[in-house]
Amino acid sequence: MNTILKPLAAFAMLLGCMHASAAEKITIMVGGIEKQIYLPAKLAEQLGYLKETGLDVELLSEPAGVNAETEMLSGAAQGVIGFYDHTIDLQARGKMVESVVQFSQAPGEVILVSKAAAKEVRSPADFKGRTLGVTGLGSSTNFLTLYLAAKAGIKNTEFTTLPVGAGASFIAAMGQGKIDAGMTTEPTISRLLSTGAATVLVDLRTVKETEAALGGTYPAACLYMPTAWVNTHKEQVQKLATAFVKTLRFIRTHSAKEIAEKMPAEYSAVNRQQYIDALEASKMMFTADGVMPENGPPTVLKVLNGFDKAVQGKSINLANTFSTEFVKAVK
Repeated sequence: MNTILKPLAAFAMLLGCMHASAAEKITIMVGGIEKQIYLPAKLAEQLGYLKETGLDVELLSEPAGVNAETEMLSGAAQGVIGFYDHTIDLQARGKMVESVVQFSQAPGEVILVSKAAAKEVRSPADFKGRTLGVTGLGSSTNFLTLYLAAKAGIKNTEFTTLPVGAGASFIAAMGQGKIDAGMTTEPTISRLLSTGAATVLVDLRTVKETEAALGGTYPAACLYMPTAWVNTHKEQVQKLATAFVKTLRFIRTHSAKEIAEKMPAEYSAVNRQQYIDALEASKMMFTADGVMPENGPPTVLKVLNGFDKAVQGKSINLANTFSTEFVKAVK
């Protein structure tokens, strides 16, 4: 009897382990995993920090943050690595989500103007009648573009925003004259600047430049998750926070070259040195510890209030849009 029961017990134990593993799987959507603004996501995986959590963490990529947000809201993912501004916009729409690890304190984005339009488009005040490229409608690039236009006195009905993604699709749209200007990130920025196909119109790659353009620190890339899920999965959230804080510390204490060496080769295949130089110039946009900058949320709310009808007139509780509980618990 024992010889029969032992294999059965072992099989039952195996099924139990499989069930436990499946229950712990966490899917995180990234709004363009190859973008340097979201570098901590893939770097955490490459360094083995996500594996160290003991969780089955899967990183999936969507071309725009708004697409990643949709996947999370549908229940297909437990979290998103995207921009913090979505937590405010979603609260205004009755959906409670929060940033649990704040990756950056500046957008890391740039509005580029095409060579063909450079003489006529010299500032956001010249957006009238133009077509501007964004990663997606409802994305953070769209949010920031609308705000910069509104700040310059241009209504969102006076220009067109066209979703063109990033990377090759953004470059093609600009090269083919489909967009006059557009907001994008590294390494797309460096690729266009190096060929002379575009010039910088508005630069949001550093805290100083961001403060000048937006009036304050603008916390951007983060890991945000539904508040209800966070409250019922604190152990898992803590493990994720620990992995990402360790990654942010790695970024702060290593050179751009050392960081690039840890990333997949295809991320910098077009021009490796260009990728390194771009990262070196902007890696200080990343926080050192994942903590939300104290003066950041009010700036983001001010920006959204400048154009977002969903936010305007709403009472937003900023304290519910982020948590420092998990990052501050990391030793």
